[in-house]
Amino acid sequence: MIRIRSLFTFITLCFILACSGTKNQFSKKDVQRSQKLVGLNFDKKYIDTLYPYLQRNKEGFDSLRKYTLDANTIPAVQFNPLPLNFIPRAHKGFPDWEIPEDVALPAKEADLAFFTIPELASLIKNKKISSVKLTQFFIDRLKKYNPILQCTITITEEMALKQAKLLDEELAAGLYRGILHGIPYGVKDLMAVEGYRTTWGAAPYRDQEINMTATVVKKLQAAGGVLVAKLVSGSLARGDVWFNGKTKNPWDTDQGASGSSAGSGAATSAGLVPFALGTETLGSITSPSTRNGITGLRPTYGRVSRHGVMSLSWSMDKVGPMARSAEDCAIVYSVITGKDSLDAMTMDFPDGFDPTRNYRDLKVAYLKKDIEKDSSLSKANVEKAIKTFIEMGIDLHEVELPKDIPYSSFDVILRAEAGAFFDDLVRSKNVDKMVEQDQRSRANSLRQARFIPAVEYLQANRHRQILIEKMQTIMKNFDVLISPSFGNRQLIITNLTGHPAIAIPTGLDKEKHPTSITLVGNLYDEASILLLAKAFQDQTTFDEMHPEGYTD
Repeated sequence: MIRIRSLFTFITLCFILACSGTKNQFSKKDVQRSQKLVGLNFDKKYIDTLYPYLQRNKEGFDSLRKYTLDANTIPAVQFNPLPLNFIPRAHKGFPDWEIPEDVALPAKEADLAFFTIPELASLIKNKKISSVKLTQFFIDRLKKYNPILQCTITITEEMALKQAKLLDEELAAGLYRGILHGIPYGVKDLMAVEGYRTTWGAAPYRDQEINMTATVVKKLQAAGGVLVAKLVSGSLARGDVWFNGKTKNPWDTDQGASGSSAGSGAATSAGLVPFALGTETLGSITSPSTRNGITGLRPTYGRVSRHGVMSLSWSMDKVGPMARSAEDCAIVYSVITGKDSLDAMTMDFPDGFDPTRNYRDLKVAYLKKDIEKDSSLSKANVEKAIKTFIEMGIDLHEVELPKDIPYSSFDVILRAEAGAFFDDLVRSKNVDKMVEQDQRSRANSLRQARFIPAVEYLQANRHRQILIEKMQTIMKNFDVLISPSFGNRQLIITNLTGHPAIAIPTGLDKEKHPTSITLVGNLYDEASILLLAKAFQDQTTFDEMHPEGYTD
């Protein structure tokens, strides 16, 4: 008997293959040959029966392409990360951020580049420096070091100075918007800003202007942030290579900054911006945060609006802050989080962060076996970090990640969704204009996406639901899970399940490259991982390190 799953897999696939035929036609032989890709072998009589059906389906597929889809249109089938009977943890909102009063301008102006958000806020609020002067300071740094790091696509100088001037005038009149008042920042160039290019880091879109501003940018502007730069995204959110070069790691410019939030990572690390926004689908905040020695928060899926942000995978994309410290990330996160009527994926669950909470009350687990198996240069620093947590009074419980899960199958989820979003790019063959065209390139990934059967995409999502439930079984007993940043399945799992994570620096390896450790939290509980990360950074100085050669 022909299984329904196999039948529909076959129908989908043979049409994908057939569409590449002469004049978009296909024969029964084409149908017969296409079976091999999905491991089917129907009798000729079934091929004869299917053939007219497939022809009618093809007419329907062709008709879909006559209608234009807006980039902000998401599929009616939406991802829900919630396990069965999930109850979100209670949160009391965000604090009134403490701004120190005793901060002075440094003797060496260049040292301003590595001040924290509260320190810069103190200078602004107490009128020891104007927003215009601070903004110009960071713009000058972007211009000076961008030729070396290749981390910036557009400096938004005109808009930034205009915003800074307005904020200085407001402060003079007694109007203070809050801790971000007058402080410059950058965003990954997947985020639309009206009046400026949004290139997505890719040659086919290098002159693209989107007539809108992303929700997260609007929120930061309303809070007093001053946008100074649109920073490099690896081409269509892949790696650190973009249409004009390769973004460099400030700690070692012979090395790439990692991706795809490469520009946000490099610019923040080198002190070209105090903080930046990045995006993550499968490691694009945590990876460049690790490589460039900064702190990066990936919020729970649906916590932060993605309206006005390029989609790679509707069910996996997240937007988050990349900054000097966990506290800086918490400050930025408090501004950008929240339900957005323009993004149906956002959730209205309790949110907040309590820096006064006793971190020793947290229930913490760690991936002991994964840490022991780690063969990377970062292992020694991860082990030292674990020792630090123990010395801080944290009682660590050993756990393991879910087993008996088809991890290799989940790749089709991201690839299929990206293939849908960039279908026009592939069909127009403008994908051929992208800089990288090798086997692991985004261009090649988008082409192969047309060969993913819809049934296999749905089957992968069914297994994803099982993974969500298994992960919940582990996480429900703890507040934080400590993990190596790389070298295990944690990164894949938590991006699929939507759990929040924060990567924090743990020093330098023997090659003088930054290392990190990742703290994973429960769904919609960023507060716990931020609390433990801040406590760790209060006990160490790794977050205060910065690369040499950027305070000249």
